Amino acid sequence: MFVIPMAGLSSRFFKAGFEVPKYQLSIADTIVFDLAIKSFERYFSTDLFLLIVRDVYDTPRFVAERLTRLGVRNFMIHTLDGETAGQAETVALGLGLELGLGLGNPSIDDDEPIYIFNIDTFRYGFQKPDWVESVDGYLEVFEGEGDHWSFIAVDDDDKVIKTTEKQRISNLCSDGLYYFKSKQQYLSLFQQAVAQQLTVNNEYYIAPMYNLLIAQGGRVGYVKITEDDIDFCGTPDEYQALKAHGLKVDV
Repeated sequence: MFVIPMAGLSSRFFKAGFEVPKYQLSIADTIVFDLAIKSFERYFSTDLFLLIVRDVYDTPRFVAERLTRLGVRNFMIHTLDGETAGQAETVALGLGLELGLGLGNPSIDDDEPIYIFNIDTFRYGFQKPDWVESVDGYLEVFEGEGDHWSFIAVDDDDKVIKTTEKQRISNLCSDGLYYFKSKQQYLSLFQQAVAQQLTVNNEYYIAPMYNLLIAQGGRVGYVKITEDDIDFCGTPDEYQALKAHGLKVDV
């Protein structure tokens, strides 16, 4: 299952003068939303897609229409009532977690594997690793600069031994794609993160949850991609740069 949290309000874009949410912006003869979802076009006919939205800007209707037009065969739209305490909580609520009760959405199997990705990033040619069933989780990374990413550290056996958020421990930066072997596992890890108040800047991020998994003996892998495999469109500056210079792949 692919889980796409999109509960933000595009505040930076509206402050910059844009009149629609960022996922509705035009780019390369299409729109941001379509490019992000098409990252997983290979799985449109086989996998469930869960989109987690807010009931603003007519988003639920917009998402349903775009997914249908793109040819996504099996999708669910979970509408949130308000803001969340970060992306990790957004995903947990979308999966059906009732905080304090630990109940998941019964229409999603407990053992359903989940891939989480952003609505403002374009991942070209994504394919699930052939070794994915041998790990409890994995992250996609690229070599990058700056300290505004999530990061991983690896050992000599190429296993992930630590993850951080906004704390540079290597040059391996997360591109925002996270895998967990099951819905049940993700919800359990999130509840542990809440119990331990594992926040960064008062938000629950996904990357640090892997530290809990590692501490429990879980095996966490990673996939390293190149900058040619991805485009970021999360800020007005990134959007304008893509408009000016074009995408890395013809669409």
